[in-house]
Amino acid sequence: MDFLNAFVALANFVLIPATAYGAQLALGALGVTLIYGILRFSNFAHGDTMAFGTMVTILFTWWFQSMGLSLDPLPTALAALPFGIVVTALLLLGTDRIVYRFYREQKAKPVILVIVSMGVMFILNGLVRFIIGPDEQRFADGERFLISARDFKEITGLEEGLAIRTTQGITIITAVIVVALLFWFLKSTRTGKSMRAFSDNEDLALLSGINPERVVAITWVIVAALATIAGVLYGLDKSFKPFTYFQLLLPIFAAAIVGGLGSPLGAIAGGFLIAFSEVSVTYAYKKVLGYLLPENMEPEGLVQLLSTDYKFAVSFVILIIVLLFRPTGLFRGKTA
Repeated sequence: MDFLNAFVALANFVLIPATAYGAQLALGALGVTLIYGILRFSNFAHGDTMAFGTMVTILFTWWFQSMGLSLDPLPTALAALPFGIVVTALLLLGTDRIVYRFYREQKAKPVILVIVSMGVMFILNGLVRFIIGPDEQRFADGERFLISARDFKEITGLEEGLAIRTTQGITIITAVIVVALLFWFLKSTRTGKSMRAFSDNEDLALLSGINPERVVAITWVIVAALATIAGVLYGLDKSFKPFTYFQLLLPIFAAAIVGGLGSPLGAIAGGFLIAFSEVSVTYAYKKVLGYLLPENMEPEGLVQLLSTDYKFAVSFVILIIVLLFRPTGLFRGKTA
């Protein structure tokens, strides 16, 4: 019984949160790896693109709520999500036409595009803060729990209760659907095959009659969808604060690089690796060990390797280790 209580406590505070967080990072890393694979540069504005898409979704959510529209027991934000994707896609297509296309035509080096994307990042960051403000915003409504700790205790008779939030369930299910659709699109559709051909060999793809501007436009639309979905899922699961999305850039890039830049499968694996590492290293294991160890051996301290304040440092350390020993990532992505 103590073993089951220990497992439930671990699932409650490590396994389930890390799985949801990993799904969010994986979706974010997929956007980064698509841009790198097809447009040949690291987009530092991706975190703030997620923030922008989430902000638009929140504004539409508030509008729907003011009109009395609801998806109860699901969050109203799910109804607003398509509008957030459309507006974000228009923003990215406009940014590409106004900013990035010029540098592509000039055959600028990738490092130039990286610097340009940093400029776009600061503009988006300021725009989001100006429109919605710098403060924390909570926009999740509907049923809060799929399973509450109290109900779990009553059903199982265990001392430890398992709570699964609705937002965690939605995150995992949505991520599975989105990833399945993306892989189907890339492998089975003519447009997806054109994108893969363009990514593998740009010159050969051009000789084959593939329209590069069409490939670029579709890439930005897909990236807008991935960024907005990842941002909204993260905001529903935790909360929305513009600066937090700026900070998310590190674990997202770490996930993409650890998995292998340019490899969609690597981005997913990297997302879960980073998420489980961050959550596992910063969790206090006192309660879990209290169930497993004899009473006279129960730990007095928190048994925590690192404070949660250093969560993003875990991503950085993993990133450095991978770059030192396997620069192409776990799935042998592309090198710059």
